[in-house]
Amino acid sequence: MPRSAREEELVTAAKARLDRLRLFPRPVDVRRVRVRSTPWLFGLPWFRRFRGYAIGPLVLVRMPMADVPEDLVVHELCHVWQFQHRPLRMWTSYLWQGYRDNEHEVQARAAVSETR
Repeated sequence: MPRSAREEELVTAAKARLDRLRLFPRPVDVRRVRVRSTPWLFGLPWFRRFRGYAIGPLVLVRMPMADVPEDLVVHELCHVWQFQHRPLRMWTSYLWQGYRDNEHEVQARAAVSETR
């Protein structure tokens, strides 16, 4: 199923920003990336603290698509990129590094600020 116009706009803009960085040997592959608004998910206890969440090529967001900020998609697309290059390391790092100071979160936050 093709992406919606808003989804395409967000993914294209976020990829263009990440393409300016050289975090991994290959640029992020967005062919399978989808951004979906799933406000119900963020009502669940584990997800309440997040505005977005990346699971492989799927980016889930709390707000309606019209309200999704580009910075959020850049952050989550950086996680997609991390997952494309080191999936096991990325997922397991949260077990020993936690969330706030996790190397992948730090890198995704830096990607947003460095590409503004």
